[in-house]
Amino acid sequence: MTVHTVPTQPIEGQKPGTSGLRKKTPVFMQPHYLENFVQAIWNGTGGAEGKTYVLGGDGRYFGDRAAQVILRMAAASGAKKVIVGQNALLSTPAASNLIRKRRADGGIIMSASHNPGGPTEDFGVKYNTGNGGPAPEGVTEKIFEATKTLTEYHIVDAQDVDLSTLGTRTLGGMQVEVVDPVADYAELMRAIFDFDKIRALLAGGFRIRFDAMHAVTGPYARAILEGELGAPAGSVVNAEPSPDFGGGHPDPNPIWAKDLMAAMFGPDAPDFGAASDGDGDRNMIVGRNCYVTPSDSLAVLAANATLIPAYAGGLKGVARSMPTSRALDRVAEALGIACYETPTGWKFFGNLLDAGRATLCGEESAGTGSDHVREKDGLWAVLFWLNLLAERRQSVAEVMADHWATYGRNYYSRHDYEAVDAAAAAELMQALREGLAEWSGRTVAGLRVEAADEFAYDDPVDGSRTEAQGLRIMTEGGGRIVLRLSGTGTEGATLRVYLERVETNPARVQDEPQQALAAIIAAADEIAGIRTRTGRTQPDVVT
Repeated sequence: MTVHTVPTQPIEGQKPGTSGLRKKTPVFMQPHYLENFVQAIWNGTGGAEGKTYVLGGDGRYFGDRAAQVILRMAAASGAKKVIVGQNALLSTPAASNLIRKRRADGGIIMSASHNPGGPTEDFGVKYNTGNGGPAPEGVTEKIFEATKTLTEYHIVDAQDVDLSTLGTRTLGGMQVEVVDPVADYAELMRAIFDFDKIRALLAGGFRIRFDAMHAVTGPYARAILEGELGAPAGSVVNAEPSPDFGGGHPDPNPIWAKDLMAAMFGPDAPDFGAASDGDGDRNMIVGRNCYVTPSDSLAVLAANATLIPAYAGGLKGVARSMPTSRALDRVAEALGIACYETPTGWKFFGNLLDAGRATLCGEESAGTGSDHVREKDGLWAVLFWLNLLAERRQSVAEVMADHWATYGRNYYSRHDYEAVDAAAAAELMQALREGLAEWSGRTVAGLRVEAADEFAYDDPVDGSRTEAQGLRIMTEGGGRIVLRLSGTGTEGATLRVYLERVETNPARVQDEPQQALAAIIAAADEIAGIRTRTGRTQPDVVT
């Protein structure tokens, strides 16, 4: 088998973001583009020789071809073994589990998460380290530096490896082990949750609807929810992974999962609804006539963690990304445990989890997880909710009402302005950054601004400092406005505006969120000049 050394030259813009390198699929399909980035992964992490990797993805367009390229490049660079999900499928949390369980040196996940897929849509490649988590900034920076100095890459000349059947085969001197993508993950879930309790709940007439959004979680949800836990066939919908996610947008929020929302707020609504995203690491939780924000969901999981077998001994601590609402902080204070505030990006939780400082963590962008893996985990969150509902014997709405009565309610919303002109978005952020100090003490839209700053994070484990992580404006009474540019899009810029207000009056915790946040919304527009600088009169997505 011949190893080819292919001359190449650096390609601009191959800088990994918060979740790897994401570009439009045609960009990845350009000559040398994927190969350059994969070679940069090897070069930036000390080479592939003698190492074992995990490989898989969410089944989006080009993933099957990319998998074959990555395998041939791993073989050419001397890797010992690659463990691949059948048909190159692996959810992101399942990949993290496999890396940890098999003690692999790292893994490559082919996904653009919740972004659309297809011939003209998005593709992505993310490198995870040996702890199962996304590569930290120190590693991604080395990979990026390697992209800027490449002169060649190595690839073997070979036929495609059969990834459709389980078993081990060889590619050059490298082993390729094709594994059931669901089996190891399902085993892990059985060790965390009380499947008997959940099975009894479902057997008692409790109805669920899980929308897999034509993405990778479909086979996992069918095997576990319908196969092991006994939910009736058809409880999992849109379960077949599709290269273009059925022509939809695999982002589990009320806008893109509108069919699920219609069912849950309809006349014959199931008791519990949920959805997951393209690569299976995000989740949406809905009860009958009751949508649960990701921030509230994280707080509820923390408050009820001791009902779950794996967390019965209590939590070591909790963590949330800075833009996530402070509902979790109120639970942590009541429990007497630490609550860490980190930048956006799951990699920032890794140090806390590895050091045993945190057990549960989450982000407002529909990601929650625990120390069972080093990624957020959509189906894990769904099973957590089902387990706590089986223990509490209450509806989702009743659980939320009890939670708000106990801890107060952090009204919260995220307004996304998508595909904004990148220059205009950058100018908006810079102008606000330069004028932040001037807002403190002023009254805007009837609200007094108490403080304003730019968030920076000092990692308590390794002492590293991460700056420029979002602009914050704090108002009297626990109000908060956060603005940041997202790193997950592939076109223009996405301006995210996070809005929060605390309500402790039990008589006011059932108000409609956008109405409850009206003054905060008005203040955000006035302070940032969103309409003036972007030309947008309203957000594209409200969650």
